[in-house]
Amino acid sequence: MQIKKTIFALAWQFFKQTGYSFSECLKKAWQNFKLKSKMKKQIVRFYFLKVDGTIREAWGTICPDIIPPTEHTTNRKANDTVQVYYDTEKQEYRSFKKFNLVA
Repeated sequence: MQIKKTIFALAWQFFKQTGYSFSECLKKAWQNFKLKSKMKKQIVRFYFLKVDGTIREAWGTICPDIIPPTEHTTNRKANDTVQVYYDTEKQEYRSFKKFNLVA
C-alpha cells in the first residue's frame, strides 16, 4: 500500500507542476518508481530530456554495493522532483528532473 501512496503522491506533484493530464503524470510516476527500483539493484540504461531539450542516454545506479563510498556529506535539502544517481560512465553523481524521464 505504501508503494501506491508514494506513486500517487509523485503523480499529483507532477500534475500540479506541469498541468499535464493526471493519467500522463501517473504514467511518469510509475516509470520513475520502476527505474529507481531497478537502480537499487543494478546498473540501468535509461533516457531523459535535458534542460536544453536534447535526450540524454545514461547508465546509472543507486546500488550501495556498486557506487564508491563518499567521503563527505552535504547539508542540501532533499528535492523530491529530482532523481540523483551515480553515472557509471562519467564516474560521478548526476541528476535529472523526474518528470523528464523518457524511457
